[in-house]
Amino acid sequence: MLRTIRKGDPELRATLIELRKASRSHHAPIWAAVAERLDRPRHQIQPVNVSRLERIARESETVVVAGKLLAAGTLRKKVTVAAYRFSVGAREKVQSAGGQAITIHELIHSNAEGKGVRLLG
Repeated sequence: MLRTIRKGDPELRATLIELRKASRSHHAPIWAAVAERLDRPRHQIQPVNVSRLERIARESETVVVAGKLLAAGTLRKKVTVAAYRFSVGAREKVQSAGGQAITIHELIHSNAEGKGVRLLG
């Protein structure tokens, strides 16, 4: 059954389609879970602060934030963070800690099977 996407942002619509295709073609349930969270109404998508990454993520881990990453807090771990959106300060904090701040699109292309990816948000 074809699911209708009712999002106004064309970038978000394209991301949802790409996530669902990757989930089906690579049998990766992580991408379906990310798509389900991004497809929620805007008021139900919780932003994630950098301080939460510091508490939850492990060193050299790959984390997906289904929504926006905000800059509140400090980060001392080298992590790879893929998010739909980043605040300017959050991107700088991740990069200054030695990690990478990439888009969900880039993560799908580099790790299509979703192995070793953790979902936050």
